[in-house]
Amino acid sequence: MSRMGTSMPMNVRIGINPLTWTNDDMPELGGDTPLEVCLAEAREAGYDGVELGHKFPRDARTLRPILERHGLALVSGWYSARLLERSVADEIAAVESHLALLAAMGCTTMVFAEVTGCIHGDRRVPLSRRPRLTDDQWSILAERMTEVARHLARRGVRLAYHHHMGTVIETEAEIDRLMALTGPEVGLLLDTGHLTYASGDPVALARRHAGRIVHVHCKDVRPDVLARAKRDDWSFLDAVLAGVFTVPGDGSVDYPGVLRVLSEAGYRGWLVVEAEQDPAKAHPLTYARMGHDYLRPRAKAA
Repeated sequence: MSRMGTSMPMNVRIGINPLTWTNDDMPELGGDTPLEVCLAEAREAGYDGVELGHKFPRDARTLRPILERHGLALVSGWYSARLLERSVADEIAAVESHLALLAAMGCTTMVFAEVTGCIHGDRRVPLSRRPRLTDDQWSILAERMTEVARHLARRGVRLAYHHHMGTVIETEAEIDRLMALTGPEVGLLLDTGHLTYASGDPVALARRHAGRIVHVHCKDVRPDVLARAKRDDWSFLDAVLAGVFTVPGDGSVDYPGVLRVLSEAGYRGWLVVEAEQDPAKAHPLTYARMGHDYLRPRAKAA
């Protein structure tokens, strides 16, 4: 049993995403930071596990001893789906290597996002120009996603849909619609930071969809930066570089409220600190500790 598992209610564990050290969308951020530093500092800060990042080997036989050396579990990993562009069969073929890795590493969820037409990785494009779905596209996406989720479930991995700025599923209303149109096999990843950026209420959304939440990304939002980003219609990456996101406890998100709803619903998953910041401005180990030390006691108190 993990250190956290002996004292935490809800049977939750606290993990972290390597974005704290090195950014996937902008590899130049933290590009010179070795994977070993990310893992050693994640453990030093108190975390039980890490999500995948672009510096991780993608073979279980290679990755397992690396993580074991640091006393860390693999939590999950992001998958970019293109269900609006390809068939269920083609998507199942495309996801196979990622699914095999997660299953082999004992992960129970896959971070899954539809990225057809997405703009979050392009600094030249403001968020107002992100893609939106037609009614026909909603039907296609929901049907295909449910089928893929059933395929993942047969391998012991739950699809955790990640609503994300700059993609087709961003707002509270869009998340509600996705949950209504998809089967119960499609789980929800609650990302407190992305939802707040999209003018949503993480506590209200968690209450509505508590039974579908299978994974949680815990990032906080600096309201002054967010106000400027919205006023001037920044790109997602420009907002990240300006510091719109930070670790739990350093922004405006109501974490005690979110955690209370999750506890009441019997949540049994990971809480993952994930705060895209420029590591040259936000010292990774310092912020990793801040996020962990804020989140752990509040999860216990929930």
